[in-house]
Amino acid sequence: METPQIEMGGFKVNSPQVPNGGLRPTVASSWNSRGTVERALKSIRIVVFTSKLNLLMPFGPASIILHFTTRRHGLVFLFSMLGITPLAERLGYATEQLAIYTGPTVGGLLNATFGNATEMIIAIYALKNGMIRVVQQSLLGSILSNMLLVMGCAFFAGGIVHRNKDQVFSKATAVVNSGLLLMAVMGLMFPAVLHFTHSEVRQGASEVALSRFSSCIMLVAYASYLYFQLSGRSNIYSPIGSEEAPNEDTVEEDEEAEIGMWEAVTWLAVLTLWVSFLSEYLVNAIEGASDSLNLPVAFISVILLPIVGNAAEHASAIMFAIKDKLDITLGVAIGSSTQISMFVIPFCVVIGWMMGQKMDLNFQLFETATLFITVLVVAFMLQDGTANYLKGLMLILCYLIVAASFFVHVDPQSSDG
Repeated sequence: METPQIEMGGFKVNSPQVPNGGLRPTVASSWNSRGTVERALKSIRIVVFTSKLNLLMPFGPASIILHFTTRRHGLVFLFSMLGITPLAERLGYATEQLAIYTGPTVGGLLNATFGNATEMIIAIYALKNGMIRVVQQSLLGSILSNMLLVMGCAFFAGGIVHRNKDQVFSKATAVVNSGLLLMAVMGLMFPAVLHFTHSEVRQGASEVALSRFSSCIMLVAYASYLYFQLSGRSNIYSPIGSEEAPNEDTVEEDEEAEIGMWEAVTWLAVLTLWVSFLSEYLVNAIEGASDSLNLPVAFISVILLPIVGNAAEHASAIMFAIKDKLDITLGVAIGSSTQISMFVIPFCVVIGWMMGQKMDLNFQLFETATLFITVLVVAFMLQDGTANYLKGLMLILCYLIVAASFFVHVDPQSSDG
């Protein structure tokens, strides 16, 4: 077979075309690699340079430099906290982009999972260091922050924008999530009651054994909930799937992806690695920061640490409430709380079991009572399926009371680590 030739300036040269009309592999691969580089640069521009919150990113490397050059634990803690905040928000963004390709129900699940990746990573590092109370209090703080502060701000912002009407959401979603949260409270309450009534069969051992058994049960319950949500009934109980016929602008807005699927997966991996790297410095600086900033460890764990992990949820919940998509707001705020209480906390107990750490579900009476009252307040707020700025304001004020309580609370086990 003859090689195709073309005439250039009176001379005949071999054409880069092969017989089937394509390009030779060398030319095609160079074009492909150029396209790949362009896509990568566009992806970096979109992910790194479009969010104003990314101005805080340099605080991450700065915290590492401070860790090795100074003994100022307060500054290392604040800088690493500021450095992780934009990463948590970008994790949420990459997840939303991936959700466009996977569909709304799986997308909602992905959003809750990677929205809580930061909390999970911080918890595992703290567990590795034997800081069991920090793990318990930071996860409790994430639940309280999501239910009171994130949802309160979302209801308030949505209520102010749509002040002439009550915003509505799916009661079915709220009821199922409230039920799961109450089940989580039950799982946390019995080990605490067992401990404080001194009614254990074996002192110290029964409480841990009960916690590990309850954790396995809670993981089974959460897996059942996921199956229930992802199966045929997802159109009733999925917070994202329950929206009614959106207009064309909304569809376009929701379905237009800015980065490719594999780019989103790559960004999720890169951001998760960087978050886990910074989390180590954050966790190591907690106790020193408590002394230098003159704040109780309980306040840092319950109030300050969740601000880092909940940046993504906070921003997206408010944005959806302003757009009058309260079902998605509820899915982000309450869905995230449900996942932490029914999956992340039991998962940490199991991980602690594997590490040989006595992580249990005894969160102490003060923390357990706080969670119980919070779940009751939120369940009452959600029972009628409507939201307005007054409900939002009440939830925010409840969170301020909780924050003030932990500011004056001394952890009875702080001396034990």
